[in-house]
This record gives sequence, C-alpha cells and structure tokens, in this order.
Amino acid sequence: MPEPQSTEFFLILIAVFGALVWWLIVAKQLVFRVLAACLAFIPAMMFGVATVNKYYDYYQNWNAAISDLTNQGVQAAVNVPNAATRPGVKFGTFLGQTIDTGLAAQQGFTLRLTVSGKASHISRTAYVYLPPQYFQAAFQHYRFPVIELIHGFPGNPQDWITVLSVNSTINSMVAQGLAKPTVLVIPDANGSLGVSLQCLNQWHGPQDDTYLARDVPDFIGASLRVQPPGSGWGIAGYSEGGFCAANLGLQHGRLFSYAGVLSGYFKPTPNQLTHPNRMVSPFGNRTQELQNTPMDLLQSMPVRQPIAQFWIGAGGLNVRDVHSSQTFRQLLQLREAAVPFKVVPGGGHTMFTWRILLPQMLAWMTPRLASEAAAADARAAGQRKNAAAAGQPRRGGA
Repeated sequence: MPEPQSTEFFLILIAVFGALVWWLIVAKQLVFRVLAACLAFIPAMMFGVATVNKYYDYYQNWNAAISDLTNQGVQAAVNVPNAATRPGVKFGTFLGQTIDTGLAAQQGFTLRLTVSGKASHISRTAYVYLPPQYFQAAFQHYRFPVIELIHGFPGNPQDWITVLSVNSTINSMVAQGLAKPTVLVIPDANGSLGVSLQCLNQWHGPQDDTYLARDVPDFIGASLRVQPPGSGWGIAGYSEGGFCAANLGLQHGRLFSYAGVLSGYFKPTPNQLTHPNRMVSPFGNRTQELQNTPMDLLQSMPVRQPIAQFWIGAGGLNVRDVHSSQTFRQLLQLREAAVPFKVVPGGGHTMFTWRILLPQMLAWMTPRLASEAAAADARAAGQRKNAAAAGQPRRGGA
C-alpha cells in the first residue's frame, strides 16, 4: 500500500473520490445517490488529513501512524520476543518486566514506567530507552549518561519513538561511531494530550518543573545504572519541549549540563487546560514570569550561576523560530564562547525539521556526556581505591 505521504496515495484518493462523485451523478435511485454521497465523504476527509500530515511531515509510513494512534508505539518498537514463541531463550527480569537480555544486548530495550514524584506529587508515564551496551558485559560497571527528552504540544512522549524514531536513530549512530551510548528518558510533560503546562511550576497547580527536573531524574538515578543528575545529564526538546529545555537548562544548571533546543521559543505563553478548555497564566505575579522567561533570565541571573551548555536548531522557513533562536544564542554567548546553531534550509516548525536536527544534536551532545560519565566513573573508582587502601591495617603497626 502506498505510504501516507506518497503521490500514489493522493492519486488513489482523488480517483476514488471522482468515481464516487460520478456514481452520485449517474445514479437514478435516491438510496444509491445518498450512499455515494456518504462514501465520497471518506476519501475527501482522508485527503484533507493526508494533506495536513504531509505539510507537517508527521507520519512517514503506516506503521508509525498505527503505532501512535493506537498508543502501541513503544510495544511495537520494542519487538522483544515472547517466551512462548521462543522456547529455550534465557530471560532476565528488569524492573518487573521479563525481557530477552540477549536480544536487548543487540538492539536495546524500551521500558514503560510510571514515575511518581515525591516532591511534586505528580504521577505519570515515562519511556526509557536503554541502549544495547547497557546489557553487554563490557559495560557492566559503566554508569551511562542520560538525556531527558521533552515532547511538544499537542503531542505525547511516544512521539519521540514512533514519529521521530529516536531509539533507532541513536542506535544506528552509535554503530557508525557518530554518537555515544546514552540512556534516553522520555517523560510525559503535560499529563494529558489536550493540556499545555510548558514544564512550569503552576501557580496553585501542578508543579511540572519540580517533577521533570527533580523527581524524574531522582527516580531514574535511583533505579538504573546511570549517572546521577549533574554533569552526565542533558535535556532536549522540540517546539514547546524546546522552551522546556531552554528554561530548565538555565534554571537547573547543576542538574542538566547540556541542553538541546529544537525550534523552541524563549518566552512562556498562557497554558492550555481542559474541562473546560481555557487558557490560563501559569504565574501568580510578574516576578515569577520573568524568572521563567529565558530571554530575561539570562540577563538577570548571577554570572557565576551554572547553566547548561546549549545547542540550538531551527527550520529556515520559520522566520520567528530563526530570529528568536538567534537572539537567545547572542545572549548565551556572553556566558558560553561557542553555541552551535543549525538551520535546516526549507524546514519549518515541523517533524521534517526535527528529524534532520535530531542526529546533529545527538552527535554534539552524546560525546560530551560520555566524556563526563567516564570522568565521573574514574573519580568514583579512585575514591573506592583510596577508601580500600585507608581501611587496610598498616604493616608493622600495633
């Protein structure tokens, strides 16, 4: 079957619609004319949806569309065989999930977890991609770096997997030597498909900043063989997630050492809530707003306060994205000598742009995170060695 963005698919829809309209014209009985009119609505509707999908470059194939729309994307992407279909395969148990560790050592494994925040009192779903190296003997003592990935609005965390294919992208890049093995943590940033919270601590509402910058890293750090929040952690996002990465990268420079902003914006907007649908300010006063506006925050925060090192990208056709990114970069360069800024020619505020920017961001961030992780592991090993030496009795002593 032609893929959802192919010319053949559009031609088929046009042909089916034309045939049904012809039937509507030539049919003599009213019942057939009504039937033809009703059926013609289906290809017309699909043509409109396909046009929007092609414009935003969302679903490139039917597998991605079906996986995302049925909320089965992660399960389909994991492809871990069932014990009943593969007798004799040795299985290990990880965080309550039975997996084939041999297969995971080849392609990695994606976990679906519920992260309950002790500080924010928020409980949401998060997806965690463990690279193949996590299950390999050569890395059994290695504490992996982490990138926390924030999705856009409207959207959900599995879009990183089903639409942007981040798991297979980083896996392929590592195999080619273009990136380093990294654990990917993809939390639900909004709690619901129709809600926009912008990763902010809401005035008398959900404490999203606390959940994403404190609770999620603490949970992952305590549950997995990864670096503790700090030098071995990065954060990245696209669209609204890009704003989150920018704001949290500035607010929590001791927790996130690197930040990737893909078509982000740098001034918060009113949040969208549901039941009923309404736009509300996340802030109780002007001071709170300024403290969460990256453009203003960069100019007001103390010079010695640590911030993440930034990587920025945008689509060249979206003038607003490019201009705001350039302004933010110019302010960053007062603190950071080199701030990469990538522009995708012909790209807009779409998945097309983010698919192109994603490998570039991973190629920049993951080697730096890996270097930080290796240094941290070396320091920890030295401390263990010194502690062991200090605990040995002195020769010739009493």
